[in-house]
Amino acid sequence: MKQRHLIHLHWRSGFGIKPSSLQSAKALNKKKNVNSIFESSKKIEPILIDLSEFDDFLKTPYQKYKKIHGADAATKLRQKSQKKVRELNFVWLKKISSSQCVLREKMTLFWANVFVCRDNHIFHMVQFNNCLRTHALGNFGNFVKAIARTPSMLKYLNNNRNIKSKPNENFARELLELFTLGLGNYSEQDVKEAARAFTGWSFKANGDFIIRTNKHDENLKTFLGVSGNLDGDDVIDILLKQRECAEFICKKIYTYFVNPVIDPSHLKELTALFYKDYNIEKLMRHVFSSDWFYDEKNIGVKIKSPVELMVGINKTVPSVFKKQSQVTYLQKMMGQILLYPVNVSGWKGDRYWIDSNSLMFRLKLPSVLLNNAKISLKPKGEFEDDFGNFYNQKNQNFTVSDKARAYFETHYSKTPFKRLKAILVLPKLDEDTKEMLKIYQNQNAFQYCIQLMSIPEYQLC
Repeated sequence: MKQRHLIHLHWRSGFGIKPSSLQSAKALNKKKNVNSIFESSKKIEPILIDLSEFDDFLKTPYQKYKKIHGADAATKLRQKSQKKVRELNFVWLKKISSSQCVLREKMTLFWANVFVCRDNHIFHMVQFNNCLRTHALGNFGNFVKAIARTPSMLKYLNNNRNIKSKPNENFARELLELFTLGLGNYSEQDVKEAARAFTGWSFKANGDFIIRTNKHDENLKTFLGVSGNLDGDDVIDILLKQRECAEFICKKIYTYFVNPVIDPSHLKELTALFYKDYNIEKLMRHVFSSDWFYDEKNIGVKIKSPVELMVGINKTVPSVFKKQSQVTYLQKMMGQILLYPVNVSGWKGDRYWIDSNSLMFRLKLPSVLLNNAKISLKPKGEFEDDFGNFYNQKNQNFTVSDKARAYFETHYSKTPFKRLKAILVLPKLDEDTKEMLKIYQNQNAFQYCIQLMSIPEYQLC
C-alpha cells in the first residue's frame, strides 16, 4: 500500500501513524491494513475514574441530599462534581492519545459531536461518555435508543421533565433535527407527537433508566404517518425507516472522515449501504476500503480539530503535560473543550476552527509544547466563570519533557528530512513554505520536526 495512502488512512481513522508502524504497514495490502485497524478496536475499554468520594451523590437524589445535609454541603458536592468533570476531560484526552483502540476513540470523538451533551454530574457524564464508546461501531438504532436513556441526555434536553400533562418538546425536536433526520424532513406536528411518545422517560439517582408510567401518555399518536400507542422506541424505529435518516448520518460521516465537500455519488453509495441495517462498522469499513477514499481530492483537505492537532503532535513526539489545567488551557485557546460543547449543535468544525487568533496559536503550538515557547493570545469561546484560574500567566509556560526529546532521538534522529516531511505533512507545500523550510535544513531533526508541525499545511490532514 502506498505510504501517502497509509498516512491518509491513519489520520482519518485515528490521529496519524508513527514511522515504525508505517514501515510494517507498507508491506500489507489495503484490505489487511483496514482489517488491522478494525481488529485493534474490537475491544471496548471504558473510561475508568475513581468516584468513591461521590458515593452519596450516586445513591441520593440531589434535592434529598440537600434536605439531609443542608444547602452548603449540597453546593460543595456539586462543585466537586463539576471539578471532577474537568478531570474527566483530561483523562479522556489521555485515553485518546494512548489507547490501542484508535478507531473506537476516533469514533467516540465523532459521535460526541453528533449526540451533543453537557452535564456536570460526574457519574452521569462518565456513563454518557462510555455509552458513546460502547456503541461507536455498533448498530445505529440501538445507539440512539441507548443515548436517549442516559441521564445526561435526559437532563440536557429536559426529557426528564417531559410528562403527559405538559409535554416538553426539547429532546424530540433535537432527536429529529440534529440526531436523525435534519431540518425539512418532518413537521411541527411530528415533533409534538414524538414528544408525547417520550413522556415519562426518566432515571433513578444511580443513573438507571426508568419510565414513570403515571407520567407517560398512553393515547393514540401519529408520527411521520404511523399511528398507534407509540412510545419512544417506536418513534426511533419509525425514524430508522426513513431513508433520510441514513443519508443524514452518512453526510456527517462523509464530511468528517472523507471530505468537507460531499460527492453526491459517494453519498448515495454510502446511504444505500447504511440504510440496509444501520451497521456503523460495516459503513466505516466501506469508506476506508473504497478506492475513491484515496483520491487526491480527499487527501490533506480537512482542517484538524484542536483535539486532533494536539493528539497528532503527541503521537509524533509524546509529551507529558504536568498540569491538567494546561491541557484545558490549550483546548480553551483553540475553541474545543471536550465535554463542554458550545451549544446543542456542537462544533461546526473544519473552517470554523480557524480565525486569525486561533491560527496564530495553532501554528505556535508545537513550539509551545516542545520548545519552551510562551503564549500571549486571548482565549477563544466561553467557559465557566471561575475558569480564569485555569489560564493565568503562570500556566502559560510549558516545559518540554526530557522523555519526549529522548523518544524523538530514538525514533526519528536517523529519519531523512525528506521522509519526515512526507510523513508529517500531506498537502502540497506552498512555495513560501518550501523556502522557509530550507532555512531549517541544517538544524537537528528535533527542531526540523517542530518547524514542520508549525507550518500552515500541518493544520490539514
